[in-house]
Amino acid sequence: MDRAEKKAQVEELGRVFSEAGVVVVTHYSGLSVAEMTDLRVQIRDAGANFKVIKNRLAKIALEGTDVASIGGLLTGPTAIAWSADPVAAPKVVSEFSKKKEKLVIIGGALGQQALDADGVKALASLPSIDELRAKLVGLLQTPASRVAAVLQAPGGQVARVLNAYATKDAA
Repeated sequence: MDRAEKKAQVEELGRVFSEAGVVVVTHYSGLSVAEMTDLRVQIRDAGANFKVIKNRLAKIALEGTDVASIGGLLTGPTAIAWSADPVAAPKVVSEFSKKKEKLVIIGGALGQQALDADGVKALASLPSIDELRAKLVGLLQTPASRVAAVLQAPGGQVARVLNAYATKDAA
């Protein structure tokens, strides 16, 4: 890698670190190419990104960003996962690491807050933003449907009583 490529990679990583809502640091030693491809596909489907990084270049790119606290985690064969959604990347990486023990979660950062491996796993257990939105819409719609059911019940009861009287008179 020549100097221009290194500079471009540092700029790209700097942009990633400054724009990401969450960054997860992993060690991927021992994963096959097929497993890495599977992980990348799962992460991309969740709206996140995954990249194998050069530690030295990443440490340079971290300077001056909110997630600079992860600099100490960058040792060995390192890859990062990041997303704007604070739950997407941790959730996919955590699920994948349960299946494939060779992917080890080292830690991460949520904004300026540094996370250890347990913190990343705790973040992964939270519902995603889309799930929270769906629950909120469901909660907002539930009272309206209950009000409609309550308002329809007396009318239905009156109709059944009138129907009972009508069938009684006809018999």
